[in-house]
Amino acid sequence: MSDQKKIEEAVYQLLEALGENPEREGLLDTPKRVARMYQEMFSGLNEDPKDQFTAVFSEEHDEVVLVKDIPFYSMCEHHLVPFYGRAHVAYMPSGGRVTGLSKLARAVEVASRRPQLQERLTAQVADALEKALNPKGVFVMIEAEHMCMTMRGIKKPGSKTVTSAARGLYRSDKEVRQEIISMIHN
Repeated sequence: MSDQKKIEEAVYQLLEALGENPEREGLLDTPKRVARMYQEMFSGLNEDPKDQFTAVFSEEHDEVVLVKDIPFYSMCEHHLVPFYGRAHVAYMPSGGRVTGLSKLARAVEVASRRPQLQERLTAQVADALEKALNPKGVFVMIEAEHMCMTMRGIKKPGSKTVTSAARGLYRSDKEVRQEIISMIHN
């Protein structure tokens, strides 16, 4: 659980350290606003993506289930600036166990709402789905733009980073993996 007052004090001190006057009109409520924003943006620290798969149904479906283009945003843990993009989450059910489609998006949301690395985010979503449903295979692909590459350093706006995590059949069978990649890109 985050500490609203402590965040406000830290933001106040940051503004002072930058040479700003936290007491001036435009900045007076900034520490409170930033604290509320951080509490929302880092709300995933108190949740486990695996716990999002509460709706599990019995359905004799053993072909791919794919939810594409799930928008997300997260915060780079190295610079505390945003990265954002789209996640594609697929699984191949086993034993008739399927989950609600919104649960796939919810797992992405929970895992992204914490200081994060894109590589870890991708793996956390894949691992959560694998643990919750024990499917034949899981494939997660995330495409994101990192503001740390856009605003500072190399300054390359529009560049995208793509990560993937393959479990089960999607890891062991190249043909099955290629099929899901084609579905994501079409």
